[in-house]
Amino acid sequence: MAETRIPYFLNNKGVEQIEIGVKEFMCVGAKPPFDHPHVFIDMGADTEKVCPYCSTLYKYNSTLSVFETIPEGNLYQEGVA
Repeated sequence: MAETRIPYFLNNKGVEQIEIGVKEFMCVGAKPPFDHPHVFIDMGADTEKVCPYCSTLYKYNSTLSVFETIPEGNLYQEGVA
């Protein structure tokens, strides 16, 4: 069975929306220690979802890779400042 890595996204800049290249992901809010509970979001058939904690609107963009975002810099990588 192949292992699938779920990407984690954050919104440190407080933008209203973030475009992402996946429909299943985790939202962490902002970088720790200012993060909210890490929540799994599945867009299903939809092309956008709002995080129930931080109200960030995530929009699916099929031209982006799994770890790209618009605006740039919203991929959360643990241990990266």
